[in-house]
Amino acid sequence: MRPFVILLAATTLVACQRLEDVGKAPGFTPVENGSEFFAMNTRPLPETLGYPQPAAQEASLWSGTRGSLLGDRRAAQRGDILTVVIEIDDKAEISNSSGRSRKGSDSMGIPAMLGLPQRIDAELPEGASMADAFSTNSRSSYQGDGSVSRKEKLTLRIAATVLDRLPNGALQIQGSQEVRVNFEMRELIVTGFVRPEDVSRQNEITYDKIAGARISYGGRGQITDVQQPRIGQQVADVLLPF
Repeated sequence: MRPFVILLAATTLVACQRLEDVGKAPGFTPVENGSEFFAMNTRPLPETLGYPQPAAQEASLWSGTRGSLLGDRRAAQRGDILTVVIEIDDKAEISNSSGRSRKGSDSMGIPAMLGLPQRIDAELPEGASMADAFSTNSRSSYQGDGSVSRKEKLTLRIAATVLDRLPNGALQIQGSQEVRVNFEMRELIVTGFVRPEDVSRQNEITYDKIAGARISYGGRGQITDVQQPRIGQQVADVLLPF
């Protein structure tokens, strides 16, 4: 009884939270609570760890700094921003077919053996004979088919922030984006690790060069809410054995 009461209370609490959003557009996630804002407001790593700055005269156009005319403006420190280009166009088709067949037969008889089969035949029921004492047949077959067809296409661009620089020089990045259209919120989240040398001169990097990439593209709002099964149905799907 107690688990049922707890389940009912949790369901009621979730339902009340959903009722509070009725007639309202989804709210944005506060930017100040994210890791990107924290990285931008902390002291950057010393430039000597990544890109040593050579000495130069103050009047020189090439001073070696990131703000100079020919300076390297690619993201390299905590708080820097770079653009992640996501262009996914995958297609996979897999088809498998397998078959197996087996047939066997055994037969054994004793037509003559020192006259013993004839003596045994006299004691057997009418029609029985030791000449065909044992005979079996067996046959089995198996056939299986399977196929997989998948196609995905996604083209997006998002600004990501360098959260940290790891001891091996790799950059930990994270980017988030929220777009609200009427009462539907679209969310895009990208995280992973990149090498500074993979960042292009345009300060961009493609998703296939991100190690441990985690890309999430979804939404929340009225349309997404209607497409999801009701809370009672979700609970029933978990609890019902069939």
